[in-house]
Amino acid sequence: MNGHAASGHQGARPSRQINVVLRSHETYGLGASSAAAQQVDYPEPAGAARQAPAADPYAEIQKEMEHMVGMEGVKSLIYEIYALLLISQMRSEAGLSGGAQVYHMIFKGNPGTGKTTIARIVAKLFQKMGLLSKGHLIEVERADLVGEYIGHTAQKTRDLVKKALGGVLFVDEAYSLARGGEKDFGKEAIDTLVKAMEDYRSQFVLILAGYPLEIEHFLLTNPGLPSRFPIQIDFPDYSVDQLIQIAELMAKDRDYSLLPQTVFKLRSHLIQEKTATLYSFSNARYVRNLIEKSIRHQAVRLLNQYASASPGRQELMSIRPEDMRWEGKVKQPGELG
Repeated sequence: MNGHAASGHQGARPSRQINVVLRSHETYGLGASSAAAQQVDYPEPAGAARQAPAADPYAEIQKEMEHMVGMEGVKSLIYEIYALLLISQMRSEAGLSGGAQVYHMIFKGNPGTGKTTIARIVAKLFQKMGLLSKGHLIEVERADLVGEYIGHTAQKTRDLVKKALGGVLFVDEAYSLARGGEKDFGKEAIDTLVKAMEDYRSQFVLILAGYPLEIEHFLLTNPGLPSRFPIQIDFPDYSVDQLIQIAELMAKDRDYSLLPQTVFKLRSHLIQEKTATLYSFSNARYVRNLIEKSIRHQAVRLLNQYASASPGRQELMSIRPEDMRWEGKVKQPGELG
């Protein structure tokens, strides 16, 4: 799930500084460990700037990301990719070498930090910039790729790659492909994906996603993997304040509002969740489930309170503390509410 909130930029773009993604072992300032970006400042002499196209393909992408909570580093990197694509087009038009870029990616983050949403945005950006013909997203996990007998896995994986041609193949919890050891068919899926990256070069983008530590271990299972994913993005955990912001905006999007007492109750619960969970808790998906449950609870409460009349507009909008309920146990980060 994906957090939504008003970003502090209010439509402002990142600076004119462009970070060119290179195959490098330097550390990228965003926090990505092995993929890196070498920072290059391009001076702009007077009169040298080129007029941007009237229909800016980035405008819609930017509008979507403006309403996402936090993730400033992620947003900046998406803009860098757009800038690189646009400058490459300009270089080609000027008769300069555009250079063959690789856009396969690693998304590292806990559940509910917005990885799938950003994958969809990336697919749309690549389609708008002409890198991908369709811009659709095929989301899969281990069970979709791994078969039951020798040769079955390779066929299943190839079929999914073909469905993803012209778009993005998003493999969630990719590290699970390497968990079964040498005799597990997951390794066959990895090998098939690596081969497909060569066979269908520039015809699709592969994004592998999962927990940060597990993804790091996964990349070590195949020596050829790290160099094939030059763009690695860290998705930071949401803070309690950000999760509250997400909850309030989710309610607002549905024409509901959380009363101050409701916000206080939710904040206390989220603090308890963060303290009690074994792993990092940053789950916007969990918050979404709480909001949807509270809306159902509010509907039942109003029907009981107004058996022979209609509630007022404010009452129809208000989520009260008694509407915000959850089970007694503490849920794990990836658990749906």
